[in-house]
Amino acid sequence: MNYRHAFHAGNFADVVKHIALVAVLLHLKKKDKPFRVIDSHAGRGLYDLGSDETARTGEAEQGIRRFRDVDTAMLPASLAAYLDCVRAEGERSYPGSPRIAARLLRAQDKLVAIEKHPDEAAALATSLAPFAGARAVCADGYERLPALLPPPERRGLVLIDPPYEAPDEFRRAGDLLARAGRRFATGIFLLWFPVKSKADADALCGEVLTRGIDRILRVDTRLAGVTEGRLAAAGLLVVNPPFGFEEQMRSAAIVLAPLLGGDATSHAHISIAALE
Repeated sequence: MNYRHAFHAGNFADVVKHIALVAVLLHLKKKDKPFRVIDSHAGRGLYDLGSDETARTGEAEQGIRRFRDVDTAMLPASLAAYLDCVRAEGERSYPGSPRIAARLLRAQDKLVAIEKHPDEAAALATSLAPFAGARAVCADGYERLPALLPPPERRGLVLIDPPYEAPDEFRRAGDLLARAGRRFATGIFLLWFPVKSKADADALCGEVLTRGIDRILRVDTRLAGVTEGRLAAAGLLVVNPPFGFEEQMRSAAIVLAPLLGGDATSHAHISIAALE
């Protein structure tokens, strides 16, 4: 399948993935020590929710559009901070992972966002230009990421979120996570994957376990009431989840489950469990 970011910006999978991203960043910011964020497949950084691509799928209506009237005052910290980042872009735009991360950086923190496609990389550079600590790199994330690890700060987050265009991309993504994990054993990693086939998703998770990586949390989200042929489930592997992360995600899931879905009467099922 092709999971090019522009077609799916702001959908249910983005919402869950980006809340997880924010939860990790809020944890890293609890210490004064600097950290680095590396996004291996960053996309363009900012997306027009009125574009032909997003209109074609309509997936934002099952995701971020469900939060138009949600008051952040009583929400879990990660969900509230996520919505603040999204709303700062205006009603029509949705920020990708690098733009959200850039908004949450402090003066001492850094972001390296990698994007392979030249046009997307140019748009990414423009979207990150206002943020002094953020840098866009036009390169193949599969090749460039290992060379950037471990980061000079020796603490941080790596997001692996490829488009899953190639038939062997599940294998390549799992291999990249394993190689990166060996180079940066103390780092926090997020690996996102679509679930079109439960067998493929389970095989990816099983393969990661055999590569010597422990302390892995799996977050799965499945929508009810989704039209056949549309993405209805996605997963996230969290390596070295920080203290309090699981609690933050479970608190956010209570709010998310009744809001995310294919229609007004459906809901999402979000499961969070350690891989063993």
